[in-house]
Amino acid sequence: MPSSKIEFTGSLGATLAAILDEPDSSPRAYAMFAHCFTCSKDVIAASRISRALAKLGIGTFRFDFTGLGHSEGEFSDTTFSSNIGDLVAGADWMRTNRQAPCILIGHSLGGAAVLAAAPSIPECTAIATIGAPADPEHVIHLFDSASADIERDGKGEVSIGGRPFTVGQQLIDDLRDQDPQARIQSLKQALLVFHSPIDQIVGIENAAQIYSWAKHPKSFISIDGADHMLTKPKDAEFVAKMLSTWADRYAAS
Repeated sequence: MPSSKIEFTGSLGATLAAILDEPDSSPRAYAMFAHCFTCSKDVIAASRISRALAKLGIGTFRFDFTGLGHSEGEFSDTTFSSNIGDLVAGADWMRTNRQAPCILIGHSLGGAAVLAAAPSIPECTAIATIGAPADPEHVIHLFDSASADIERDGKGEVSIGGRPFTVGQQLIDDLRDQDPQARIQSLKQALLVFHSPIDQIVGIENAAQIYSWAKHPKSFISIDGADHMLTKPKDAEFVAKMLSTWADRYAAS
């Protein structure tokens, strides 16, 4: 099962690092995976699900958002909107070099990002979120320790997952400026919502909110017993198998 290292230009002009996991034979569809906030394309959920989907015949493109992982650029310059732009740029690369993704997959805040990016990727017919917040503003509480610095200097350093990140005021303003309800209500793609009922990072009520806003066709699958990061291999494999089966109805051949 081949995996190719890719580089493309993101929404802020930085060179972004990507991996394309493809099946041994011709893919029956292509998907793009958006990782969680401050994570990378190599985080457990992204890598395991992408590789499992490739084994099931779905070529999957995953990349590091600007300023994260192996991608260039400064995280402090990024916003939720720039993440959306990175997704659109990734789809542009796929359209030119393989085939535009008909499936968008997002984990945690990446789920909110694919919901927002879908209208700008016309080939997209199916969206899957995994442990996604209903409102991108959900992550702002992570910046509380630096709120005084951000208000005074326009940026501040926060610790997320034990790693330091510089957060700019523009990120907070952009997160607050989103209108997720209107976006989700206007979606024309099929939607599959994955969520664990014991998720301690993004509560299950977020899945209920996303589901209630979305129009049909929409589906919900509980990842019973899983943690937010899907650290158990069986949980990532379950998501990939369920997603692959569901996508057959909506994904282009």
